[in-house]
This record gives sequence, structure tokens and C-alpha cells, in this order.
Amino acid sequence: MSQKYQLCQWLVRSSKVVLLSSSVFLVFTIPTTTKFPGNKLLAQNVPSQNLEAASFFQQGVMLYYQKDLPAAEYAFRQALQKDPNLAAARNYLGNIMLQQNRLDTAVQEYGEAISINPNLGEAYYNLGLALHKQGQIEAAVTAYQQALVIDPTMAAALYNLGLALYEQGQTEEAIAAYQQVIHLDNSNANAYFNLALALQNQGKTQEAIAAYRQALQLNPNIAMAYNNMASLMATQGQTAEAIATYQEAIRRIPNNAVVYYNLGVILYNQGDYRNANSALKRARNQYRQQGNIEQADKVEQFMQQIAQRKKQQEPQNSQTPTSSPNQTPTTNEVKPAQDRANQPPTSNVPISVEQLPSTLMQETPLQPQPTSESTSQ
Repeated sequence: MSQKYQLCQWLVRSSKVVLLSSSVFLVFTIPTTTKFPGNKLLAQNVPSQNLEAASFFQQGVMLYYQKDLPAAEYAFRQALQKDPNLAAARNYLGNIMLQQNRLDTAVQEYGEAISINPNLGEAYYNLGLALHKQGQIEAAVTAYQQALVIDPTMAAALYNLGLALYEQGQTEEAIAAYQQVIHLDNSNANAYFNLALALQNQGKTQEAIAAYRQALQLNPNIAMAYNNMASLMATQGQTAEAIATYQEAIRRIPNNAVVYYNLGVILYNQGDYRNANSALKRARNQYRQQGNIEQADKVEQFMQQIAQRKKQQEPQNSQTPTSSPNQTPTTNEVKPAQDRANQPPTSNVPISVEQLPSTLMQETPLQPQPTSESTSQ
């Protein structure tokens, strides 16, 4: 029994155990599909010598890309009845199960594909996706790594490997993975964002700022990149740049409560209570619209504290010089738990589907090219 087959069996057993004991899932978007290959190419390169199996396989691929998943599933299963060694058909079935969130069945299908063709790197990658969505991070790492043994240039596997390693707290390894992704594809804005986040967590502030800048150059609509970069600038005393960065984030994405809140904090620290209150009011209103009443109430309390501070200083202004505008709230003031030492909070969570139109996970399942079952897409 080959080492790769044993790995597959271990991954499948590990997943089955967890399905009985855990219902925790990551939140992803529905996978998208790649461009449908031409009919002529499919007809000439169906990976089976059995003509009936080849015909059903071709039908399955056509139906898959037409997004008729139930019909595609039926066609692939018919193909496997005629030729049980169609690893590509198993891989497609796994992809269908993954898109339908039938994760346990997806894992089984990918495992079958790998047992038929241990060199099918796409199946290991897709298995990693299914395990990742189940919250089986360690097993997902193993699957991604095996995909990369077969194809070291599989950028999607490197990307998700970086995410999984980051989730495990292996920040150095995650940084290395994201750097490899960027080496393969320097247009991947999310890879730069995740690299910046990992660098930020290691205290490498200037490197993180540079990575955030690159992410925003590629995709100016990543709100949390503006947020985190501005917050890092604030910690470096680059107040004017931080304020300008928050304002740019608001200009591009005007409904982000976190950015309004952080702008309010930094303006408060500058003693600009009027504009701080205005920004915090927008943050409060956005939280209310989102239904986040708890956070809205905390912002409201902070606004009331600012009003009280302003009133306390008004009589002092007519008698004594004002205190430094860089003062911070006292320890008994109620503020969101994110705010440490009154520095604008930064996001320690990679981009999620709810926060941005672009998804962190590159989770599109991979299909083998019709020319070969072991060729990466």
C-alpha cells in the first residue's frame, strides 16, 4: 500500500470522526466554476478507454459547467459504473458535494479519487478545502502540502496553506507560504493582505504597512487593509497619514462602522472632539443598521464621555491653558474591548466573506485538464 494512499485513508478517517463530534464550519462563499472547455477538446481527451464511460463523463462535465449539479452527479456516477477507475469523475463528484455543503461525502469522493490516482494533485487540494471547511485545520494542512508535493506551483494550495497555518498560530510558516503565493502571482491582493496581517502580528510594522499598501494598490476596496494600515501608522506617530488613510477608506467604502469608529478614536486623541463625535455618530448609526446594538451602545457611551470631557474643559479654557490634545480616556470609561491603550484597534481576523466582496479563501475546486488526470489546471 503506497504512502500517499495511506495518507488519504488517514485523512478520511480523521474527517469521519470529527463529523460525529463537531459541527463547527468556516464561512465561505459558494465556489465558482472555471471556464468551460470546448466540446471538441473534451471529446478527444476523455480520460477513459471505455466509450460509454467517456460519453457519460463528457455529459457530466458539460452539465457541471452549466451548473446543473444533480444531472452532472448522475452522469458522473453512470461513468463510474462503466469505468470505476475514472479518478477525474470522482474529483468532479467531490466538487459537487463541496458546493452542496455535503462535506462528509465530498471527503469520501476525493479520497476515492486519490486512491485511484495518487498523483492527482487537484484531489488533494480539494480534499484540503473540504477538511478546512469542516474545521479540520491540521488535516487540511496535510492535504494542501501533499498537493504541493505533486505540483509546487499550485498557488491556490499555497494560499490556503498559508491561511491554515495562520489559523494554527504558525505565523512564520504562514508568511513563507504567502510569500511563495506572491512569487507565483504578484497580482493577488488578498495574499498581500494576509501577509501584512501576519507581519503585523509579529510586530514587523513597517513591513506590514508596505504589504497593506501593495494590497490596496491591487484592490483599493479592501476596507480592513485601510483600517489596519492606518492603525499601524497611528502607533508610529504618523497621525496625519493615519487620518488621511481612514478618510480614504470612508470615501471608498462609506458604510464601514469600524473605520468610522477608529477615525473617531484618533481624532479624540488629537483633541478634535467635534469631528471625533461626528465620526463616532456615523459608527453608531452603522452599527444600529447592522443590528449590532451592543456595539452601538458602547459607541454611544463613548460619545457621552466625550461630551462630558468637553464640558469639563470649557471653564478651564477661560482660566488655564488647555491640556495636551493627546489625552486618552480614563480607565473607568467604557469603550469597545478592541481599543487597547486608546490606540485604534486593528483587525486580527483575515478578510471574511461578510466584511468584503472579495473572499479570503480561494476555494474554487480544481478539475484536471481533460488531457490528463494528473495535470493541474
